[in-house]
Amino acid sequence: MELGDIDLNLLLLFQRLMQERRVASVAEQMNMSQPGVSNALAKLRRKLGDPLFVRAPGGVVPTPYALRLAEPVSQALATLHAALNPVTGFDPLRASRTITIGMTDIGEVVFLPALVERLSREAPGVALNTVRNTSVNLGNDMADGRVDLAIGLLPQLKGGFYQRRLFDQRYVCLYRQGHALEQEPMTLAAWREAEHLVVVSAGTGHGQVDDWLKRRGVRRQVRLSVPHFMSVGYILQRTDLIATVPERLALQLAPLFSLSMCALPVALPAAPIHLLWHARVQQDDGNRWLRSVVIDLFADTATPARKSAKQTQKRERA
Repeated sequence: MELGDIDLNLLLLFQRLMQERRVASVAEQMNMSQPGVSNALAKLRRKLGDPLFVRAPGGVVPTPYALRLAEPVSQALATLHAALNPVTGFDPLRASRTITIGMTDIGEVVFLPALVERLSREAPGVALNTVRNTSVNLGNDMADGRVDLAIGLLPQLKGGFYQRRLFDQRYVCLYRQGHALEQEPMTLAAWREAEHLVVVSAGTGHGQVDDWLKRRGVRRQVRLSVPHFMSVGYILQRTDLIATVPERLALQLAPLFSLSMCALPVALPAAPIHLLWHARVQQDDGNRWLRSVVIDLFADTATPARKSAKQTQKRERA
């Protein structure tokens, strides 16, 4: 027998008869007449090929076949009811799940220490997993539920995504303590003449720095290029190279590697860093809670979330 052959209401009636053992009580609970209950039971008997219930003093009693059906039918109906009526709310202290966030290597340095520290106190059962924004198809993975949130400068995430601006990432100059450039204010000439460590971070918003400099004809002496920011502190610590890096990364690296930082002699545009999530998790309580934690930890100002402009300009509050 296929599921399509059975009316769900007949299974509900079967469950009520198993519990009550009286047709009159079931008729009252289900807002039916007693003849209506009897007719529905007759239909179920024909479908299943069994009497299911027989008359007895004070009501009806189930047949052996009905007794065998009782538990699986009850479990199936309970599962369906739970699916259609999910428990609302998210208790971080009791939650047990893994959350995946898309971010760059800079993001791991800037965001993860504080985020893991907060989760260890408030959501000890929540584990974090990160993926590189550039190593996966981030839009598809977020739409399919494989990635829960993303943080960064991600203009490729447009229709179907919400975003909340966290802060504007400024850039600074970073070099080792004791460097000759520490002696005088950084000038454009000194910055040009210094040997630079450049991070060629393809596919991330930080590539806009090089694009901006090239468009304005600002040249620098590039001594070393690397594909990520993880080695920057180690290299600067032992060389006379200088690097142009995001300010929040510089603040993390400077005390660890005995580095100094100063303002750039050129006015680079700040990079807007956003928290992004797909529309499918907009109302998910766990995702909402994690978004609130990220905003509380890292947002400069309270700005409402907004859906990407290509779909709608309607503003939403995160």
